[in-house]
Amino acid sequence: MVYFPRTGFPQPVRATHMPRIVRKERLHRDFLQIADYSAKEIDKLFSIAELMRAGKYKKKPLAGKSLAMIFMKSSTRTRVSFEVGAWQLGGHALFLSPRDVQLGRGEPIADTARVLSRYVDGIMIRTFAHSEIEELARYADVPIINGLTDLVHPCQVLADVLTIKQHLGGYKGKRIAWIGDGNNMANSWLNAAFVLGFELTLACPEGYDPDPMIFQRAASKAKVRIVRDPAEAADKADVINTDVWASMGQEEEQAVREKAFKGFRVDEAIMKRAKEDAIFLHCLPAHRGEEVTAEVIDGPQSRVWDEAENRLHIQKAVMAVLMGGERF
Repeated sequence: MVYFPRTGFPQPVRATHMPRIVRKERLHRDFLQIADYSAKEIDKLFSIAELMRAGKYKKKPLAGKSLAMIFMKSSTRTRVSFEVGAWQLGGHALFLSPRDVQLGRGEPIADTARVLSRYVDGIMIRTFAHSEIEELARYADVPIINGLTDLVHPCQVLADVLTIKQHLGGYKGKRIAWIGDGNNMANSWLNAAFVLGFELTLACPEGYDPDPMIFQRAASKAKVRIVRDPAEAADKADVINTDVWASMGQEEEQAVREKAFKGFRVDEAIMKRAKEDAIFLHCLPAHRGEEVTAEVIDGPQSRVWDEAENRLHIQKAVMAVLMGGERF
């Protein structure tokens, strides 16, 4: 991530180019962002994940296989869900922090990709720059799964859409509201709208918009818009969604962001603007009293715990397809 000083604090520069979708002339595919896949393929992932959630998927497609999990950024949900998911599918997961791999000491990504490809059957990475995961995919001979980059967070948004299907019966015809930073979550919601075609309104403060090229691509196929009033985004919405104001790596911007995001808290008044049966989502961890009130996240419309659980199921589906030979 590139930074430049603004009001005395580092400020992330939004990407102004379309992230390159890495496609290999090989027998396997990667999962770098939602836009890598068609609506039919995403729906198949949902179908597999729903079987897994219902306990009806009995196969062990990862038997005898290993997943390397590289964490340049720490995480609770990503680590536990991938590690448990790999084990439940019959496989084995290896946790690799910057202290455990030579990436933390400057080894080229290409070299790490080549070496790990000789040992494991898939690599999940949670890192900073999206270009790093693209380079990893370019040189690896095994599937690469995006556990998060500063640009996109595809596994989380697929889990979110799975939660919408679980509680609202489907995503078609639904109105999704994103309230907060135009961050990797907002970008992934735009990618999901591009592929799946639902309506998406993003309420972001001035200067905190999502990636412009990702937005333009989504707007070419779906009804998406950016507004400055959270109440406008929430009006008649089926889903209200938010995230922390300062993501990992942006802690020094906290004071600046608190000022910029004043009025963007999701509270009961915002929820009342949505439909009566609307649900609230948050990718977690949450800062109660900041981007969301305790009354909302712990209230009857909140589905954040089902949402967190669905990380396990959707990621198992991704691993089953990419590493285990499950067919779309």
